[in-house]
Amino acid sequence: MAKEIKTEILINASPEKVWAILTDFQNYPNWNPFIKSITGNVAVGNIIVARLEPPEASGMTFKPKVLQFDKNKKFRWLGHLLFPGLFDGEHQFELIDNGNGTTTFIQSEKFNGIFVPLFKKMLDVNTKNGFVLMNEKLKELSEK
Repeated sequence: MAKEIKTEILINASPEKVWAILTDFQNYPNWNPFIKSITGNVAVGNIIVARLEPPEASGMTFKPKVLQFDKNKKFRWLGHLLFPGLFDGEHQFELIDNGNGTTTFIQSEKFNGIFVPLFKKMLDVNTKNGFVLMNEKLKELSEK
């Protein structure tokens, strides 16, 4: 079973400015309404620790593997619930330079595994709302 959530927002700031805020993980607790923390050495191949707290849902801490970390462009990780195959999520942040001083920020996640149907409602509502709230706050901070 597979499912994808995808959100995007136009930010009136350069990809460099958006990236600087997105990758300032120490400040996540101060502004990020969805991802409360990311700790560890964020580099391709490394395991990091992420704490997600979707609106009106239980939070969870997990240890995803960084798949891609391209400065000012893309950050991807793959996380698992307990072990691979139950509930896997490949999360992606993508910054597209529109060439006019604006950035299209896309936040998405592809879910796979036998537990995906059990979490469908939570993903469609709480997780998607978390993406939207984070995108809006990132836009607000980047446009200051």
